[in-house]
Amino acid sequence: MKKYVVGFLIGFLFVFSGCVDEDAYSLSKMWVGFGIIQEINVEAAEYIIIMDNGDVLNPVISDYYHPWYYYSDNDSHSVFKNGDRILINYTVLGDDKNDAGEIVEFFVKVNSIKKILMKGILDITSENQDSIGNDPVIVQDYWMTDSLLNFKISYWGNNKVHFINLVKQPGELTLANQPIELELRHNENGDEQNIPFAAYVSFKLNELEIAGIDSVQFVVNSTDYDGNSYSYEGTYFYGQ
Repeated sequence: MKKYVVGFLIGFLFVFSGCVDEDAYSLSKMWVGFGIIQEINVEAAEYIIIMDNGDVLNPVISDYYHPWYYYSDNDSHSVFKNGDRILINYTVLGDDKNDAGEIVEFFVKVNSIKKILMKGILDITSENQDSIGNDPVIVQDYWMTDSLLNFKISYWGNNKVHFINLVKQPGELTLANQPIELELRHNENGDEQNIPFAAYVSFKLNELEIAGIDSVQFVVNSTDYDGNSYSYEGTYFYGQ
């Protein structure tokens, strides 16, 4: 049995906030969301976080050793790097406005932060077929953020590192390829299936762009632990 889901699910948003209400700043309030680290000064290790909803966060305090494991993109001791995708829990302390009274950034306290796996799309070949794997995976949710296709997945394991990839057949993409066939592949590396895990992963869709058009249609296939196949259809708009 094959299940088709058209469009992108946004039910996960009940966990996250939309734009921050500047009249509601309080140390007892927290927001959670996804974003990208952007370094603005290498030598001073200054950085901001560009959130998926467009908000700009400027971390000024944290529950980590300041600046929460970020020392600069060139520092080997820095856990986070410029361009890393993160899931952040934060408290808004204040904001900075431009001359028009519009908020340009929020000053925040970082309560917790987690790096999110972000990678490109792989071409599946005979050389990498085994390492990509073909183990089941459960897709709990999926959504798009600009050029990123995001998944919340769950799987069974124990103590080994698992691999997750979004793959396609090699070759030049043309108009005739639409919808572009993609497959969410999981390699459990022979791990035992006795502990449930959940994770987020984001894939860059830039490699799907076709010259001469402003959007491409695609479909992602996956297989769960009961052997059921699922398809997730969507459109990536990149010409806007």
